[in-house]
Amino acid sequence: MSAKLHIPTAPCRPGDEPDFSAITLPAAGELARPDEMVAADTTRELSFSMIRVLDEQHQAVGPWSPALTPAALRDGLRHILLTRLYDDRMLRMQRQGKMSFYLKCTGEEAVSVAQCMALEDGDMLFPTYRQQALLVTRGYPLMDMMCQCLSNAGDRLQGRQMPVMYSSDVHKFFSISGNLGTQFSQAVGWAMAAEYRKTGDIAAAWVGEGTSAEADFHYALTFSAVYRAPVILNVVNNQWAISTSQNIAGGEQNPFAARAIGYGIPGLRVDGNDFLAVFAATRWAANRARAGGGPTLIELYTYRAAAHSTSDDPARYRPSDEWERWPLGDPITRLKQHLIARGEWSEAQHEQLQAELAETVQHAWQKAISLGTLNEGPRPPDAAMFEHVYKDLPPHLLEQRRQLEAMT
Repeated sequence: MSAKLHIPTAPCRPGDEPDFSAITLPAAGELARPDEMVAADTTRELSFSMIRVLDEQHQAVGPWSPALTPAALRDGLRHILLTRLYDDRMLRMQRQGKMSFYLKCTGEEAVSVAQCMALEDGDMLFPTYRQQALLVTRGYPLMDMMCQCLSNAGDRLQGRQMPVMYSSDVHKFFSISGNLGTQFSQAVGWAMAAEYRKTGDIAAAWVGEGTSAEADFHYALTFSAVYRAPVILNVVNNQWAISTSQNIAGGEQNPFAARAIGYGIPGLRVDGNDFLAVFAATRWAANRARAGGGPTLIELYTYRAAAHSTSDDPARYRPSDEWERWPLGDPITRLKQHLIARGEWSEAQHEQLQAELAETVQHAWQKAISLGTLNEGPRPPDAAMFEHVYKDLPPHLLEQRRQLEAMT
């Protein structure tokens, strides 16, 4: 009898009833929190199960509870809400032809916000294209993010990047690459250099679960393990690559976090919509890295609620109401309910904050479009093509710039 290839398929397709029965969720607080310097091969349960802190009564329970103050939790909620409102505005503006492309992170905001808050300001961030909340959390101006998407006269990158591919050296936010996976290797190299310099800073990188099938993923794990680089390697498992389910990348075989153990790296699988669990796991990995324990691989288990991008139609490959049935819920709702359960928030306060942040987004947008949109100037000057590429312009570019100046 001949062998038969296994062809992975998505659990559900358009028109099907969403089915998440294959997902096994441990009770919140169930998993032990080991010492941060534990041997990698002892983290098997943390890789195959799931770290969860918020229970059904919206209380923080178990040893992974990070004991965050109400003020810190309110800050986290503010960053998540602002990110979602920003995303909603930018999507509408793209549909109106104000810019060419946009990509939302709806449903995944707690990943970036909680992880950023668990890191230090000097830590370098190597994001993929769904971590705009890292910049929001570090205080990067919304107007500057908008100008980058518009490629207008206020674009700090002067039109050299696709929309949403932000960059800020001041905020330790490495330039996003459209070639997926490169940031994993780059983060490891940066972390190794930081260790040579003894700065005390670490690196953190993010990829989607689909990118774990790229070679850079395995290069990064090998180098980080061998050299014990102080880096956190994050796989955001949002269930879908651009149109293929996590099963295509091997998600139905074993959790992505479990891949770490074979490299001699601890693996943590985390409820990505549980703000407290994400914070706690990231702080654990950061403490380990700073203490010389080397890298950690974290799988953030979440769901991509929106389309992959404005070039994508998810209705062609998944049920339209799948997000509404996601068993891990909405990160905004869960964090809000936790604060309310603690007596530190209310529905009225939540509505007021939403209104204030919506006004903030509106104000930033009006300032941004005053500097131009996709179809309306002003735009970066033509001479900008010669800037910020070479430290010293080579002779042939000096001559081209001279010719341009003569024409204008």
